[in-house]
Amino acid sequence: MGNVVVVGSQWGDEGKGKIVDWLSERADVVVRFQGGHNAGHTLVVDGKVYKLSLMPSGVVRGGKISVIGNGVVVDPWALLSEMDKLRDQGVDITSETLQIAANATLIMPYHRELDALREDATKGVKIGTTRRGIGPAYEDKVGRRAIRVCDLQSRETIEARLEVALTHHNAVRRGLGQPEVDGKVIADELMTLAPQILPYMHNVWRTLDDAQKSGKKILFEGAQGSLLDIDHGTYPFVTSSNTVAGQAAGGSGMGPRALDYVLGITKAYTTRVGSGPFPSEQDNEVGQYLGEKGHEFGTVTGRSRRCGWFDAVLVRQSLTIGGVDGIALTKLDVLDGMDELKVCVGYKHKGEVIDYLPYGMEDQAAIEPVYETLEGWQESTFGARSWADLPATAVKYIRRIEELIGVPVALLSTSPERDDTILVRDPFQD
Repeated sequence: MGNVVVVGSQWGDEGKGKIVDWLSERADVVVRFQGGHNAGHTLVVDGKVYKLSLMPSGVVRGGKISVIGNGVVVDPWALLSEMDKLRDQGVDITSETLQIAANATLIMPYHRELDALREDATKGVKIGTTRRGIGPAYEDKVGRRAIRVCDLQSRETIEARLEVALTHHNAVRRGLGQPEVDGKVIADELMTLAPQILPYMHNVWRTLDDAQKSGKKILFEGAQGSLLDIDHGTYPFVTSSNTVAGQAAGGSGMGPRALDYVLGITKAYTTRVGSGPFPSEQDNEVGQYLGEKGHEFGTVTGRSRRCGWFDAVLVRQSLTIGGVDGIALTKLDVLDGMDELKVCVGYKHKGEVIDYLPYGMEDQAAIEPVYETLEGWQESTFGARSWADLPATAVKYIRRIEELIGVPVALLSTSPERDDTILVRDPFQD
């Protein structure tokens, strides 16, 4: 039995929550390894809807260890609020079932404020941040002025770390015409919530190492999507962390040899939230149809998602960079009833056709999609649980996507319900 890494292969919102929940039944440990509470997963289990932002998706299933790794930035106030909501829904959360890395970085109130201040001050095209302080927290981590979970054990340590952090942040705030942050107020708040957070603090690298040695199955849950990766995404319209599968090792404390199978969650069409390039976007009735039928609005922000045709160029590129072994194709049912479907198979760029997305912003703005048209289907695929339940044209669409991206379909999702999933290859046994 191997360990599985789940990542999004587009711009996020691919349906990772359901797939992770589906896989978590086979796993013993579920790990979040990057991002923060800007990520959003909607799970539907036995008809009950759970909306998660920071908690690993395995938390809604009994008998699992859920781990928030060191690569995650943790807003302690948001975490406690999410825990309360889940408990109200009957989810049992204890220090045995939830472990938070002692060396995970904390998101402070001044991070949230700075996120919003800078976004509002930006002229022209904005990044589209969720204003939850994710980026500024990662900046402090890299700048070596972050406050971490382990620091909550000592007020003296908190005050010392705040002095370092606020030397930077108060200078920035003065430049933006904002009042300075009172470190004593922040320290008081942190000491108040520390007793609620510290019971969950662990050396999670040891937990994962013990699980690995005892033969337990570990599921690594990524947030956002590969095209939002800080290095490999559509920079600067990206998130502030590495979202590709390799981060599962560094963001959890496990070595890369423990990552046995990488599953890329891939939507049967394409969506994006916020600003940035989107070659196959359909700002027309097709995009509106996909958005309405696919219920395309953010779990966290509620923002409407931009919608377009499946882009095989982008997906192939992200799967290659991420070392993806197989994909879970989601939301196929949204395409039901369309007469024809288009798939982007290349880009026109400066008089030639290229098969990759260039990194330069001007180059990205200059490309034009090259489409291949496929026959649609009128029959319903909603809730299908076997290949025999699928229309022949839907199967042809899937097979063509496999050819174009160079990676096989391991799972096929046909509704938000976890059991409406067709298993082709079990990632834990591949």
